[in-house]
Amino acid sequence: MNFKWRHFQSDIILTCIRWYLAYPLSYRNIEEMMLERGIEVDHTTINRWVLKYTPEIEKKFRKHKAPVGTSWRLDETYIKVKGQWKYLYRAVDKQGLTIDFMLSAKRDTKAAKKFFKKAIKNNGTPTTVNIDKSGANNAGIKEYNRGLLHKVKIRQCKYLNNIVESDHRKIKTITNPMKGFQSFKTARIVLAGIEVLSMIRKNQLNYMPLFVKNSVDAFYQLAS
Repeated sequence: MNFKWRHFQSDIILTCIRWYLAYPLSYRNIEEMMLERGIEVDHTTINRWVLKYTPEIEKKFRKHKAPVGTSWRLDETYIKVKGQWKYLYRAVDKQGLTIDFMLSAKRDTKAAKKFFKKAIKNNGTPTTVNIDKSGANNAGIKEYNRGLLHKVKIRQCKYLNNIVESDHRKIKTITNPMKGFQSFKTARIVLAGIEVLSMIRKNQLNYMPLFVKNSVDAFYQLAS
């Protein structure tokens, strides 16, 4: 990651980014926290750092993401963008490890199929996918299965999706203080960063040296 020509050292930039993506804090909260440490940085500058470097962090993380299980739980949750509800598709395996995520303007068969294909491209094909009673998710996976010799088994069991619904709440804990996003692009970038920090906490980064003992060190090692 290139921090050349920045007015602040890379560790200050990365600390601000990590705080914003890992905790329920606003940009102004982080501005105040930095000032308490003798560092004057405007909240708009922190915003620019997050939008510039988060996609690079996600790209690097995906190269080293640990494998997940083949029994998936797929669901979506609501995210407000420009005052309107959009849909964050998410999937975890039966151990709670994050498989993938995708922000969508719509909740329909096309969106469900698109997310399912993305998750498979990045993680391999599951044997079973558990979904709720959503007709769109059911139809999307069935469309994916059409013409395949080895079809993905679809299961609709509400209590089995408790694990992904619980995982939604962890993400929403971070996004709620943000009170919605001003653009779809910004929402997509920030949500990806929040998901990456969550996966690092779940030990889903598989290349860390032995001296890295916790998720905080793992983030800085990844972003260095």
